[in-house]
Amino acid sequence: MSLGHACVDVYQGAVAALVPFFVAERALSYAAASGIVLAASLLSSVVQPLFGALTDRRAMPWLLPLSALTAGVGVALSGVCGSYPLTLAAVAVSGIGVAAYHPEAARAARAVASGANTGMGWFSLGGNVGFALAPLLVAAVMAGGGLDASPLLVVPAVAGAGLCAAAVRASRARPAPGPGTARAGTDDWPSFLRLSGAVVCRSVVFVGLSAFVSLYVRERVGGGDVAGTAALCVLYTGGAVGTVLGGRLADRFGRLPVVRGAYALTVPAVAGVVFVPGPAVYLFVAVTSAGLYMPFSLHVTLGQDYLPGRVGTASGVTLGLTVSVGGLAAPALGALADAASLRTALVPLIALPALGGLLLSGLREPAPAERLAPTG
Repeated sequence: MSLGHACVDVYQGAVAALVPFFVAERALSYAAASGIVLAASLLSSVVQPLFGALTDRRAMPWLLPLSALTAGVGVALSGVCGSYPLTLAAVAVSGIGVAAYHPEAARAARAVASGANTGMGWFSLGGNVGFALAPLLVAAVMAGGGLDASPLLVVPAVAGAGLCAAAVRASRARPAPGPGTARAGTDDWPSFLRLSGAVVCRSVVFVGLSAFVSLYVRERVGGGDVAGTAALCVLYTGGAVGTVLGGRLADRFGRLPVVRGAYALTVPAVAGVVFVPGPAVYLFVAVTSAGLYMPFSLHVTLGQDYLPGRVGTASGVTLGLTVSVGGLAAPALGALADAASLRTALVPLIALPALGGLLLSGLREPAPAERLAPTG
C-alpha cells in the first residue's frame, strides 16, 4: 500500500513540477501557472469529502487501482492539450483521481497498521516519496521532448494500479473495520474542526512553496532549471524523512506535542527560505520540509480518533481535502507575485504555521479508535 501511495502521489507533486515548463514553453504568467495548481486542487477539494462519506458506508477497494489510473492519465494529457482550458480540465481529472484514492486507502492502511503511529508513518512515507520523485521524473521526461513528452508520465499510474490491486487482494486476509461499524466513543467535531483548520494552514504553506520555490530559488542562486529542480527535490525529500521521524517521535512523546513542535519549527524555517540569501536557502527548505511533514501522518490518525464513527470522512478531510485546499490559495499568491515579486508572495507563508499552532493549542489527545470496541 505504501508503494501504491507513492505512485499516486507522484501526480500531486508532478503538477507543481510542471509549472516552470508551462511558464517557459507557453509563456504563462505566474497567476495563469498557479491556476493549473488550482485546477488540480479545486475538484479534489469538492469531491474528497464525498468519497470519504461513501467509504464510511461501503468498502470500495476497487477505487484504489481505478483512482491511480485516473490521476496518471490526467497529468499525462496535460502537456499535450492544445489550449489552456483543456490543460486545466486534464489536471482537474487527475485531482479527482487523487481525491478518490485517499479516503479508502487511509482507512485500509490504518487497519493494516493496527493503528500504530509508526505504521501509518510508513504509509504516508510512500506518498511523500512519490512527491519527492515527481520533480526528477518530470525533469527527465521534459528533457526528452518538453511538454509533448508528457504522455510518458502515465507509467507510474500503471504501476500504481497494479500495486493497489495486489494490496487489495493481500489485505482481504486482514480486512479493515467494516464501513458503518458503530464504535464506542463520541465524535468530537469541535476538536476535529480545529485540527482541520491547522492542516489547512500547513497546506497553504506547502502548496505555495511547491508551486513557487523552484522559480524562487532559481532567482536567488542562479543555476537555471537544475537549481530549481534541486530545491523542489529537497522540499519533497525532507518531507519523507520528516514523516517517518514524526511517527517515531509520536510513539515516544505523544502525537499532539510532536505536532505542535513541528508547527513551531516551521515558522523560522519558512522565514529562512524567504530571507536568507545564497545556497543556504537549501538548508532552510530542508528544515521547512521536515517541519511540514513531521505531523503529516499524525494529522490523519488524530482526525480518525476525533471522529471514531466516521473514519473515512476523517481520512478524506485530513489526508486529502485540507491538503487540496492549499491549492485554492495558489492563484492569490501568483497574482501577488505578478504584482510585486515572488519574495513578497512568499512572505505571508511565514505566519500561517503560527496560526496553525494557535488552533492546536488546548486540544486533548483522543482515544485511539482501535481501542474502542465495536458494538452490535
